[in-house]
Amino acid sequence: MKKISLTGIKPTGILHIGNYFGAIKPALALTREYDARYFIADYHALNTMKDPKELSERIREVASGWLAAGLNPDEVIFYRQSSIPETFELATILMAFTGKGLMNRAHAYKAAVQANQSKGEDPDAGINMGLFTYPVLMAADILLFDSHVVPVGKDQVQHIEMAQDIAQAVNYTYQKELLRTPEAAVTETVAVVPGLDGRKMSKSYGNVIPLFAPEKELRKLIMRIVTNSQPVEEPKDPENSQIYLLYKLFATLEEQQALAARYRAGGMGWGEAKEMLFQAVNRELSPLRERFEAIRADPVTLDAVLARGAEKARAIAAATLTRLRKAMGIAF
Repeated sequence: MKKISLTGIKPTGILHIGNYFGAIKPALALTREYDARYFIADYHALNTMKDPKELSERIREVASGWLAAGLNPDEVIFYRQSSIPETFELATILMAFTGKGLMNRAHAYKAAVQANQSKGEDPDAGINMGLFTYPVLMAADILLFDSHVVPVGKDQVQHIEMAQDIAQAVNYTYQKELLRTPEAAVTETVAVVPGLDGRKMSKSYGNVIPLFAPEKELRKLIMRIVTNSQPVEEPKDPENSQIYLLYKLFATLEEQQALAARYRAGGMGWGEAKEMLFQAVNRELSPLRERFEAIRADPVTLDAVLARGAEKARAIAAATLTRLRKAMGIAF
């Protein structure tokens, strides 16, 4: 049997090209090696998103985006976190095995406290219990489904370590392996996608290219990429150009080599390079855009896909909770 991987997707922003290469494509590749489960972490999003209309839209946008990018709900389990009430029952159980000191050491909570202190405010100003107990809910997401591995960036490893600590506390208390201890699958070589201004593409920098931008908007954004003042006739180093670095993500090897040669020979202006980039990007994203628009236009079918995934997920979740409740003396 394949090992189980679990990927959580927080619906807190519009998907962009950086997400596509840095998170979506690597996560979808897991299906070749693992029995993969993917969930929309909508309850996690509540910590920062309080507008109900916006949250509802983001949930469907992100779900549609992953499906358009190639996630096959017939081959994996794909569901909304909020559709699995067992997650929140398990989170309540895990609270009884989680030390407050462990939560005090969580990076997100510590960062929020330090930010308040630097402004001379109360250390806990604006910090809700959702943020403070975020690692416990994340542990419940993971442990409920007997996950072997959880793909994360280096900044998220602490959450997996906390899930390990909590699972071990439960197992030690009842002297049996009630919860599988997960491992972090850290991707060492995550694609760093340059944004419009040359920095890493990030919503916080406002320099992103949305993954499903309409063709006209996509072209306008690419034409806005910041360049230097080198004249057309001057030779250019392709590896120091964000236009070329983006082009490498979408072009064939032959196309990459041809553009690099033109850069080094001189005689190529930034406008022409941007047009070549647009053509390559649009070639790959057009089919994704069409699938995304079709999925978003049919919310009934999308909701049905997520509901079927939730039905599969709940069967697994129920078995985990039954096992725990019996061991704890709650189920008779």
